[in-house]
Amino acid sequence: MLCALKNLLHRPAIRMGMARDSRGGLRDPRFVSFLAQNNHKKLDTNFHDAVMRGRRMLRYGLVLLVAVGFAWVVIESAKALSVF
Repeated sequence: MLCALKNLLHRPAIRMGMARDSRGGLRDPRFVSFLAQNNHKKLDTNFHDAVMRGRRMLRYGLVLLVAVGFAWVVIESAKALSVF
């Protein structure tokens, strides 16, 4: 369970230019100017950022939900043990 949670929260490191940023192609100004000069539709480069922000918020919400669920189980267990 801990390994699955670790994989869920893992952020791959981009170190010393060895790994390339997956969104780097759309952020290259030469590529964007090439598309603009050839009358292509404008690319919404902020969409990828919005998706990544949404995934991050979903991940934080899931972690918060798990923490609240764990606290609820602990509190209910304490109440049940106090009855006995």
